[in-house]
Amino acid sequence: MAIISRPDQPFIPEEITVHLGDPDTPAENITVSFPNYIKNVASSEIYPTWPESAIRANIYAQITYALNRIYTEWYRSRGYDFDITNSTKYDQSFVPDRDVFENIAKIVDETFNSYVARQGRIEPLFTAYCDGKKTTCEGLSQWGTVPLAENGYTPYQILQYYYGDDINIIRDVPVNANFESYPLYPLRLGSFGQDVSVIQNELNRISQNYPSIPKIINDQPGIFGAETEDAVKQFQRIFNLSVDGIVGSSTWYKIKYIYNAVKGLGDLVSEGVYPEEIESPFEVAWEEGDSGIWIKLLQYYIRVLGCYYPDIPVIEITGYFGPETAEAVIKIQKKFNLIVDGIVGIQTWALLDRQYKKIFNNIPEGCLQNKSIYPGYMLSRGMGDRNVTLLQTYLQKISESDPEIPNVDVNGIFDDKTEAAVRAIQQKYLGENTGLVGPITWSQIAVIYENL
Repeated sequence: MAIISRPDQPFIPEEITVHLGDPDTPAENITVSFPNYIKNVASSEIYPTWPESAIRANIYAQITYALNRIYTEWYRSRGYDFDITNSTKYDQSFVPDRDVFENIAKIVDETFNSYVARQGRIEPLFTAYCDGKKTTCEGLSQWGTVPLAENGYTPYQILQYYYGDDINIIRDVPVNANFESYPLYPLRLGSFGQDVSVIQNELNRISQNYPSIPKIINDQPGIFGAETEDAVKQFQRIFNLSVDGIVGSSTWYKIKYIYNAVKGLGDLVSEGVYPEEIESPFEVAWEEGDSGIWIKLLQYYIRVLGCYYPDIPVIEITGYFGPETAEAVIKIQKKFNLIVDGIVGIQTWALLDRQYKKIFNNIPEGCLQNKSIYPGYMLSRGMGDRNVTLLQTYLQKISESDPEIPNVDVNGIFDDKTEAAVRAIQQKYLGENTGLVGPITWSQIAVIYENL
């Protein structure tokens, strides 16, 4: 089974789509397995009679070049429907249906899940190379690897010779399905998760080159709050997109395109991506054995679907991902034709989010303790709408009867007073202190209010 990767963490794709021509030339797209693609490229570009160290060094460069195209979504972020071309003017040679050399195929099978990176960085290096006879370049010379190998250089030493001493070969990289990075549903005010963290990190870096884009400082990482919305809107203004503050497909890939450009990720000399730049409080996926407040959130959605659909079990909200939760997840995945693995990854999470928004006005009575239903998005500081007004109305009434809960103003803006009241209720009733109003906090506040 494929390992689930972060949306901004390099992985080895199960398949790669090759455009048989220049990027803007009408031509066929072919999708092949990634190892078979590299076997084809290596058999098309180098000779099987070369010393093994030279062959291995070239294959590492070819693997890494392709992974850089996929990691940066070099073509997809520009609106193309493929990962790489077979034009040597732009990319690597790929000849459909060609025979591959046996020794090259064996080496690829040993190395296809490895790539070259600068030390301390995570992105596959743009391993530029040329044949070294007809053309020369700043990167690796394919023919130049041969005398180096004959003089006893190892594959790593050959790569260092061309790309510098500060490189590593990253091995045992996870294999994942090559999904487009767009998270299957628009990100907007109140959204949360890994994908929001990605957008926040990328917008903050872009703002260094485009200072009119406000820095996202006070929004919690992974929570699409008011600051994130302001940054998205200004980005959309600068790059002539619809200014709605929503990260749909067009805005997502434009952010990717500009981020790659300002970081130089498609160049041999680039700024690079460091591990701390992609940190997020959210997991990539949740599975049996996990626990915590985000498991409660998942269980809330799963319970609601169980109340609405008779063939899905109604589970308890415990904060522990046990066998009952896993069974319910499997039922949901089967019902909606997802990969059945019992893991809540991005596709299952996207389904839960869509289904909840679809049915929350029709949740059967008695499904939840409270009558006032969570609106389907995270409320956080700086937001302002009718649900914030409703929340403040509840909190004001609660504070009148409970001196431990600070008073709030019913002004429709999630301000400091509102956050203080939310945190007080979380500490008293839920054993947490996020200041965010998700389904569990909303339900707790609604229950207290309704009991009054």
